[in-house]
Amino acid sequence: MLGYNQVWCSLNEESMTLMDGGLVILLILSLGTIIFVIQRTEASRRRIVMFVMFLVLLVLGWLVNIRGAWGEAVVGLLIALVLNFLFYVLIGRYNPVGSSDDIHVLGMDD
Repeated sequence: MLGYNQVWCSLNEESMTLMDGGLVILLILSLGTIIFVIQRTEASRRRIVMFVMFLVLLVLGWLVNIRGAWGEAVVGLLIALVLNFLFYVLIGRYNPVGSSDDIHVLGMDD
């Protein structure tokens, strides 16, 4: 009997393996957040954000390697890429990333 967090994955016709559905969802959320943060960062700060997200990605890759969950990681990455691409096409293209120079603070006299 399958639990709520297990998904059937067919790598080929002869072998059927179980994928951890909870891990796939966790990887979709974490990889999707990393891609989204890099995508929505303003251009002048993108290098710093990419460095920090690379460190987070190293820790995530280390955890995937310990668990031996490379199938789940590939599925999570593909779904996260598709979701971020859909966000870009439907929303992000029409609402570009703003610049911090455009921020105006209103004081008591404004």
